[in-house]
Amino acid sequence: MKMMKNKADVLLGLQWGDEGKGKIVDVLTPDYNVVARFQGGPNAGHTLEFDNKKYILHTIPSGIFHEGSVNLIGNGVVIDPMIFNEELRSIQMPFDVMKKRLLISRKAHLIIPSHKLLDAALEHAKGESKIGSTLKGIGPAYTDKIARDGLRIGNLLQSDFREQYEILKESHLHKARALGFDIQTVKLDYLDFEEYEKKWFEGAEKLKEFPAVDSEIFVNKALNDGLKLLAEGAQGSLLDIDFGSYPFVTSSNTIAAGACTGLGLAPSTIGVVFGIFKAYCTRVGSGPFPTELFDEKGQLLRKEGNEFGSTTGRPRRCGWLDLPALRYSVMINGVTTLIMTKADVLNGFDEFKACIAYGYKGGEIDYIPFEFDSEEIKPVYKTFKGWETNLGKFRDYDELPAELLDYISYIEDYTGVNVSIVSTGPDRSQTLIK
Repeated sequence: MKMMKNKADVLLGLQWGDEGKGKIVDVLTPDYNVVARFQGGPNAGHTLEFDNKKYILHTIPSGIFHEGSVNLIGNGVVIDPMIFNEELRSIQMPFDVMKKRLLISRKAHLIIPSHKLLDAALEHAKGESKIGSTLKGIGPAYTDKIARDGLRIGNLLQSDFREQYEILKESHLHKARALGFDIQTVKLDYLDFEEYEKKWFEGAEKLKEFPAVDSEIFVNKALNDGLKLLAEGAQGSLLDIDFGSYPFVTSSNTIAAGACTGLGLAPSTIGVVFGIFKAYCTRVGSGPFPTELFDEKGQLLRKEGNEFGSTTGRPRRCGWLDLPALRYSVMINGVTTLIMTKADVLNGFDEFKACIAYGYKGGEIDYIPFEFDSEEIKPVYKTFKGWETNLGKFRDYDELPAELLDYISYIEDYTGVNVSIVSTGPDRSQTLIK
């Protein structure tokens, strides 16, 4: 009788990103042989802290610091070689070690410098309707992918790549000029276009030194061989191109189904789905945010949570936990276990709130409507008692304050899924497992 192959577990964010996915992947990686990023690009910023050091990863999977794991950048990811090269330097890991731990899909798409120029032109053209893009070229790169014009890692290895590059670049410059932008007038990450392009090709040469694989073959063989695989998502479920707060979303599928298309996994191979959420909510950029706080409590959340974008440095919008939105994300992802992060940010509150429904068109609903950005949506709150103690001192889940355990229990009842891990600080050691 043929043995069943292993399942691939998926880890993703359930809000608008910045839920702390990088830290949790780092914590879970010792249990896995393979960690694979399945979507997004350098607009991601996964922060890891251990041994009194802090690392921010934009493209490289968060399992890279573990000796026993292989890390894969999947076909659903878009890669900027310049940013990738800078990331390699920031990690400060011997290059021969890095090459043994990191694989890159031949089918992953490239972000070229003119993608970033076009991103800036398109965002500027939107005026007040701009979506708050990170201006990393993500949207235009995915646009080219869908339009079947994109360049992939496999193209980078071909002898006529420079010719292919110039054709795509000229197409972008033509569109940018039509929007009033030109390479002489725009800085790309504080470099002029020619400087950026030079660094881009330096990064491309470094990229070519890593093993390029047919990732769909690799991941399925790994599962058939009995290896354990963790698929790592970027951004958050409420930024999904189909199911997020459109049009204020990212350009890829951030939900669990994205792991199938972003790695080449069949739906039947998906096992555990880890859903990560903050004890409150944040958002970067434009878009609906019903529980956003504009008062001193919102400022306190930002200060205590250090809520500034790890990729852009922009201050994040802060507000109370939105339970109808969380339950929606649990539903569309098939989440099997929940992970709460940044519970410690609420340490100083004598009481805090969570949205349990929306007032909408004269009634009350507990789901996200199509008109999620409507001014008619008003959060209905439940107040919770704070614990007013330092969670960092606890080393066991069951020792946590009764007020926090009550809050967790309410979330479990509301969503129908258990919370298995609570993060009580930024370091990997500040992670309590139920």
